[in-house]
Amino acid sequence: MTGRGPGGEDPAARPGPGAADEGGFPDEPVELPIDGVLDLHHFHPREAKDLVSDWLDECRARGILEVRIVHGKGTGQLREKVWSVLRHHPAVVRFAPAPDRSSWGATVVTLAP
Repeated sequence: MTGRGPGGEDPAARPGPGAADEGGFPDEPVELPIDGVLDLHHFHPREAKDLVSDWLDECRARGILEVRIVHGKGTGQLREKVWSVLRHHPAVVRFAPAPDRSSWGATVVTLAP
């Protein structure tokens, strides 16, 4: 046994800077525009909890109090993770599925001033 993976690749080999992980998500931190819309399609689901909480804090600090989080419809697991963060975040006044055609694929949030 050589210690290599099924395709002969070295399991210890790491992708270089800017490379994506196995799920196609970037390995390096990504600068987010703080414009009131967060699209979680660009992030690994395991990042959602901290990402959403930090992003809400930054929006509020910039005076953006009506925000939209796009999580996709999928199986609903990511939406539930996002809603769990929203239920416990102290600045969240209310949240609901988006009232437009994206409905269950996005959530609109009102933050306290």
